[in-house]
Amino acid sequence: MQDAALRLETLLEQLLGAPLPVRLRAWDGSEAGPPGAPTLVVRNRRALRRLLWKPGELGLARAWVAGDLTVDGDLYAVLELISGLVWERGEDARGLGETLRDPEARAAVRGLVRMAWPPLPPAPPREEVRRRSHLHTKRTDRRAISHHYDVGNDFYEIVLGPSMVYSCAYWPTPDATLEDAQRDKLELIARKLDLKPGGRLLDVGCGWGSMAIHAAREHGVSVVGVTLSHEQAAYARKRVADEGLTDRVEIRVQDYRDVADGPYDAISSVGMAEHVGSERYLEYARTLFALLKPGGRLLNHQIGRRPRRDESAYEVDEFIDAYVFPDGELAPIGSTVTQLESAGFEVRDVESIREHYALTLRHWVANLEAGWPLAVRLTSPGRARVWRLYMAASALAFEHNGISVNQVLAVKTPGSGASGMPLRARTWG
Repeated sequence: MQDAALRLETLLEQLLGAPLPVRLRAWDGSEAGPPGAPTLVVRNRRALRRLLWKPGELGLARAWVAGDLTVDGDLYAVLELISGLVWERGEDARGLGETLRDPEARAAVRGLVRMAWPPLPPAPPREEVRRRSHLHTKRTDRRAISHHYDVGNDFYEIVLGPSMVYSCAYWPTPDATLEDAQRDKLELIARKLDLKPGGRLLDVGCGWGSMAIHAAREHGVSVVGVTLSHEQAAYARKRVADEGLTDRVEIRVQDYRDVADGPYDAISSVGMAEHVGSERYLEYARTLFALLKPGGRLLNHQIGRRPRRDESAYEVDEFIDAYVFPDGELAPIGSTVTQLESAGFEVRDVESIREHYALTLRHWVANLEAGWPLAVRLTSPGRARVWRLYMAASALAFEHNGISVNQVLAVKTPGSGASGMPLRARTWG
């Protein structure tokens, strides 16, 4: 009788119609696959049941988060090798229904069911959230933000390091420190917004207060930072007090739609607009436009995806939606620019810095791996595995141009047409 790994390899290759690019280690200790290749470890039969009941990304994610599936070796290498089978098959790839019209594929599924016996669907890991309606009401947005950001400030300190900035850094060189690159990103935003002493800045989605503190300390502005996370707000207020900036920085637990004390000279929105939702995006842009004084600037720093053939069809990344950013949505940069201009903004500069995000994520993964025992104690083994997979897969997505991140500088240009921008604007770096 064949051992489990060899039997599993044979059935998966029969089902997929392609050789497995990784080595397999099964629950009985047996191994099969290309010698020297990175190893995917199937720790129990429950992993197969998860994959059979939810073929594709979500089944793999559930098996990973539950600890039923793991990697021996370089996680990036395994993700690179299996991406073509899971994430990059494209719109022209055969769907499961078409695949199972093949008699050999049906036989492979029957064989996998026998290996996975008993064929009962395991409960999803407790870290999974129930799919919502993507209405992006104030209540659902608060709940989604809490799921992602109220994991614990101590956990985020491990991942993000001393800068406590949870967005793409701006790297002068690949071997710079994460802290230096994050400081350079904050300064880049401040220069693009042309912050000056005595001005007012609204920081939408202020996180742990890093942008607000930098703007007040280095550029002399008064800052209002808003977040929906109570844990972030408490942490940010303590940092502001420790810096002696309570007279210039106010941190609020407040929805951006409820800010009513404009006008502001500038608005920074860094890593927040991904939570807004496509149906609410024009409302978001109009709200920020109304909060700016004439000539005021908006810096919108946002992850974007590649355009689809059919933009009318709603699609969601099942793993991200279930475990990382509930109700999050990515849009192509063209859609973002169009919505900002529809709200009245004049878009003056668009800069893609996707390679910078890949570097940032690799540093966050390294931080998490270095602090793994403490990260697990602070959250849960499943939550730590979610973050490791999400950040490593995202790093590869940025490196391969699957997603990007863009800084859009927009101006509330007054009726006179005087934008206040210099003739040669790109003096910020």
